[in-house]
Amino acid sequence: MSDDDSITRNAFGQPVGFALAAWKPPAPPSRAPLTGRYCTLEGLDAERHAGPLHAAYSEAPDGRDWTYLFPDPFASLGDYADYLRRESAKDDPLHYAIIDAATGKPAGTAALMRIDCANGVIEVGHVNYAPRLQHSRAGTEAMFLLMRYAFDVLGYRRYEWKCDCLNAPSRKAAERYGFVFEGIFRQAVVVKGRNRDTAWYSIIDREWPRIRAAFETWLSPENFDSNGVQRQSLRAFRESLAKR
Repeated sequence: MSDDDSITRNAFGQPVGFALAAWKPPAPPSRAPLTGRYCTLEGLDAERHAGPLHAAYSEAPDGRDWTYLFPDPFASLGDYADYLRRESAKDDPLHYAIIDAATGKPAGTAALMRIDCANGVIEVGHVNYAPRLQHSRAGTEAMFLLMRYAFDVLGYRRYEWKCDCLNAPSRKAAERYGFVFEGIFRQAVVVKGRNRDTAWYSIIDREWPRIRAAFETWLSPENFDSNGVQRQSLRAFRESLAKR
C-alpha cells in the first residue's frame, strides 16, 4: 500500500481498501477515431491500412523491430493483409491504425486489450511503429490519445503496459510515458518458442492528471524549436509538476 492510500477498517477492525461508492464500471472502447494535433487513431481496417502499413514497415533496414512482437515480419503484403483481417475482427485486442497527420498515411498500430470493465482495468499493447513514427511527436501523441480516451472518456481506473523484460526500448518508453514499474512475472508466456519474463507497468487514475498535464505541455508546438527538437523532455515536465 502506498503512502497516500487512505486506510479504512471494517467492523472487525481489519484494514480494507478504500471505498468506491461513486465509481461505475466503464464501457469497453470503440473504434471511433481519436484525433490529435500530430496524428489520428482509427479502427484498424485491412483493406485501407494493410498496403500503407506494410510499405512503412518495409522501410526498416532489418527485422529487429519485430523481435519482441508476437508475429514475425511479413514477407508479402498478402500475408500481412490476412493477418490484419484476423486481428481487426477482434474486439479484444481492439486494434487502431496510427495515421500521421503530416502525410495522411498510417505509420503504426497499437491496441487496447485485456479489457476488464468490471474492475476498470485496460492495457495498451501490440505497439508497432514504423521507422518514420519512432521518436516522433505523432508517436508520443498516439500513446497520449489512448491514455486520455481510457481515463477521461471511458473512466478506467488502471492503465497497463507489459513487455518482455529484455525489451529495453519498450521499458524505456514505458518509463518515459510515466508508467510505474511493478515487477517481473517470471516465465509468464511463451513467444516464438522462447520463454518470456514479463515486465509490468501501470498508471492509475489519481496519477493521470499530472501525467496528462505533462503530455499536453510537451506536445505543445512551443516546446519545439524550428528544427523540431524538443526544448524540454516529457520526463522533465512531469517531474516539475510533481514538485508543485
